[in-house]
Amino acid sequence: MFADFIAYLADGTNWAGTTGILNRLVQHLYYSGLALGIGAVIAVPLGLVIGHTGKGEGIIVGLANTMRALPSLGLMTLLVLLMSSTLIPPITALVLLAVPPLLAGVYAGIANVDRSAVDAARAMGMTEWQVLWRVEVPNALPLIVGGLRGATLQVVATATIAAFVNLGGLGRYIFDGLALYDYTRVFVGAVLVTALALVLDGLLALVVRLVQPGTGRLALRDPALLAAIDERAPVEAQP
Repeated sequence: MFADFIAYLADGTNWAGTTGILNRLVQHLYYSGLALGIGAVIAVPLGLVIGHTGKGEGIIVGLANTMRALPSLGLMTLLVLLMSSTLIPPITALVLLAVPPLLAGVYAGIANVDRSAVDAARAMGMTEWQVLWRVEVPNALPLIVGGLRGATLQVVATATIAAFVNLGGLGRYIFDGLALYDYTRVFVGAVLVTALALVLDGLLALVVRLVQPGTGRLALRDPALLAAIDERAPVEAQP
């Protein structure tokens, strides 16, 4: 099967055209990006508000856990039965898969920012909006990008379900191969999806390293705020 897999990839005709690998790859990235974009619109504002205010933590944790337990394929099948659109069911299932890790990453990132930095920013007279965007968000970026990394991995790996409702994407190779008992095609689809997920995961892992506080990039760098933190430290250390 491995030799057939290599031969399939080596055949240039399998890469071109509307059913070629390149077009399927673009379709897969489109479904994944659309689901992640919608998921981010839902999860990021919620995570920022809950992380900053500390209100609604219990509700959001329960909601995120409930959404994680939903079976993507079963949910998509139900939505297909309820509506005529072919795009909305798989995108809805993927959005529900993307929201929990995104929400957890944003919430945990904001909630775990060093309180001395937040208190120093407020002592300088910053508004709550400035505290959020100039202190909390820059320092929370590693966990926020970590949440995006987890969501991307899950969504890209699961976007194969789009082929279940006659859409494109790399899952097309898996479903068509199963229908035709062509297991080489199934293997091609599985390997391509896995490779795509690993490449995107590696790129986001690199981004996580780039936004780590103290590495001189997007971390807390306001000199006045850093001085204010240093001034507060001896005061807070006193009994």
